[in-house]
Amino acid sequence: MTLYWSPRSPFVRRVMVTAHELGIADRIRCTDAVVAMTGCNADVMRMNPLNKIPTLVLEDGSVLSESTLICEYLAAGSALVPGERAARLRALRWHGMGHGLTDLLVLWRNERLRPAAQQSAPILDAWAAKLAATLSVLDAEAATLRASAVSLGHVAIGCALGYLDFRFKELDWRAQAPALAQWFATFDQRLSMRETMPSA
Repeated sequence: MTLYWSPRSPFVRRVMVTAHELGIADRIRCTDAVVAMTGCNADVMRMNPLNKIPTLVLEDGSVLSESTLICEYLAAGSALVPGERAARLRALRWHGMGHGLTDLLVLWRNERLRPAAQQSAPILDAWAAKLAATLSVLDAEAATLRASAVSLGHVAIGCALGYLDFRFKELDWRAQAPALAQWFATFDQRLSMRETMPSA
């Protein structure tokens, strides 16, 4: 399999953490791909017209072009996707929250990269409020996260928090969510997380 990737993308990291958790990372050939909101990468667009990473090309030439789909494809039938209905729904809910938080953080970072005069204060305030609300919910569920077997939901939340550390170092999110911070301190030591640390 070929993965169009960047070592700094939190969406790519989620795919690679999933692959490491499954023990199949060595089956994925990573190809560097620079994509941006302001331009198009012709190589990526030949596979994915949305010009986004990660994009995974399977052995038969089929293309999967969204991180959630890629993770679910890789993890199908594994312990990362619980079979029991309630556990599965909980894992998928966490996966959605982690994905949504990552989306929020990437958009927030893009806004902060604009010249100060062009930034929207109401948008920045709204994203800060959404982050605080999400951290509050996850902090309340930290004990359940800790007690549950590792799933795609854990991976998504862990990668989102890792991106928060990587791109928002000035935000003291741990003070807002101490129980979640304790869970993440343990989860972040997993080999899959250590092997996929983003590079500056």
